[in-house]
Amino acid sequence: MELWFTEQHTPDVRFSIRVGRQLFSAKSKFQAIDIFESDEFGRFLTLDGVMMLTEKDEFIYHDMIVHVPMATNPDIKNVMVIGAGDGGTIRELVRYPSIERIDMIEIDEAVVTACREYLPQTTCSLDDKRVRIHYEDGLKFVRSRHSAYDLIIVDSTDPFGPGEGLFTKEFYGNCYKALTGDGILVNQHESPYYEEDARAMCQAHHRIRDFFDICRVYQAHIPTYPSGHWLFGFASKKYDPVRDLDAERWRSLGLKTRYYNTDIHKGSFALPTYVLEKLNA
Repeated sequence: MELWFTEQHTPDVRFSIRVGRQLFSAKSKFQAIDIFESDEFGRFLTLDGVMMLTEKDEFIYHDMIVHVPMATNPDIKNVMVIGAGDGGTIRELVRYPSIERIDMIEIDEAVVTACREYLPQTTCSLDDKRVRIHYEDGLKFVRSRHSAYDLIIVDSTDPFGPGEGLFTKEFYGNCYKALTGDGILVNQHESPYYEEDARAMCQAHHRIRDFFDICRVYQAHIPTYPSGHWLFGFASKKYDPVRDLDAERWRSLGLKTRYYNTDIHKGSFALPTYVLEKLNA
């Protein structure tokens, strides 16, 4: 008998992966956590039946959510990461020796525990001495911080369940206050392709734009996410991600990446017409 994982992308579209075996299944007080193993995508993590990452394509997401802001301002020292229980974002951040402190705010400790055991590919840097893990609600944590971070990365689930509060106007306003005068906010921005995802993308963009003078959107192709077309939001009080990219300085760091490069950095902000029309509607 074959076992398949199937995610409902829309009422009329499903995405399926044939599974070799299920490695882990548990229900925390926040969500259902499952880890599977497949021939095509390796091990993969789902929360409440929604794909979070696979071993085969996670590098795309984590490269783009981290290296775009870090190449825009290589002097970033203090970082807050909200979510990121799988550890992939932390893995990329600790590669920068200039970073002095990373506060990781994850609401569900059970996700981190499961990923530590079954997904060492992404959790390998969680014990770096610069990383402090806070098992708290990111919405509440950020309220008490003022001018404390050079970069905030919102590596959240979709805008429902535990991640719902991380897409509100209140949350983005608190992020603005928690950033220093030249701070950067980057968040996963959903997909522009399917109607429900596109609606969440537009709402997030408009709410962020109410606070930040510089508000841009960039893209990547992530095969296991709905439609494969995924967006990220970039907002800053000072830095424009294209104008202020210091490509030579970033390349001088000698970081080996599988998806990100400085040409992709610039090109990722060139959005298709249909996406621009949705953002500007």
